[in-house]
Amino acid sequence: MSLTVAAITFGIVFLAELPDKTALASLMLGARYRASYVFAGIAAAFALQVGIALVAGHLLSLLPHRWVEGVTGVLFLAGAAMLLFHGGGDEDGHAAKEPSANSFWKVAGASFVVVAIAEFGDLTQIMTANLAAKYADPLAVGLGAWLALCAVAGIAILGGQKLLKHVPMKMIIRFAAGVMILMAGFSIFQAVTG
Repeated sequence: MSLTVAAITFGIVFLAELPDKTALASLMLGARYRASYVFAGIAAAFALQVGIALVAGHLLSLLPHRWVEGVTGVLFLAGAAMLLFHGGGDEDGHAAKEPSANSFWKVAGASFVVVAIAEFGDLTQIMTANLAAKYADPLAVGLGAWLALCAVAGIAILGGQKLLKHVPMKMIIRFAAGVMILMAGFSIFQAVTG
């Protein structure tokens, strides 16, 4: 395993993931639930997605770009709708929910599902597959990609915990939904214009 390849992969994937929808999802989950539970689910989802990228990611890059953008746009709209209609709740407080002691699997499982779906066919997954093909060192590429994804999620989760101390959850949800609507519009525009 080459540490240089792992470091190159880490840098590329870290920068690509920073503005990604998964960082936004991590921030939202981290603002609502215990950070360690959320991170466990997200890290497992990233391990799955990196594994898929290493095994079959090159096939994803063969899909027509318009289809990928169109589906992504629809998923962003669905995510925004879910945030607006189901994410607000009645909470105006500034404290994150503390799950009960036996809710680890519920929170980690929900975090896993959200990120696993959000990352499927994502740019960083395709990048990971391309880097694995380029360097022919799947272990180094996989480790670098997974560490980068976990680092971005960790930053977002901690940011969500800190943000909630100063900004009401409803405002965060509305902002996140607005960003997702903008991303949906951009993806659908890309799908239409090719």
